[in-house]
Amino acid sequence: MREWLKGLDEEDRRQIGIDIRKVEFGWPIGMPTCKPLGRGLWEVRTDLCSNRIARVIFAISDGEMGLLHGFIKKTRKTPDDDLKLALKRKKEMEP
Repeated sequence: MREWLKGLDEEDRRQIGIDIRKVEFGWPIGMPTCKPLGRGLWEVRTDLCSNRIARVIFAISDGEMGLLHGFIKKTRKTPDDDLKLALKRKKEMEP
């Protein structure tokens, strides 16, 4: 997750960070910033410049927000591989 963020330009990182902070400190929060994906996964939804969309998948464990996976969305549906990776990381995060 960290490497993905570092690979983005500064303005994109700033906007994603603003949305993550909005969810972290405003939890629970709904659309348009946050959406449930099921199985304990949620997504932070960020509109970036140049008509791009970023998603950060997270889970809540012991009252803490764990960022599991981030990607630039290219299709309407969240790709299965991205969901599988987030679920795998969620299991690793759980006590």
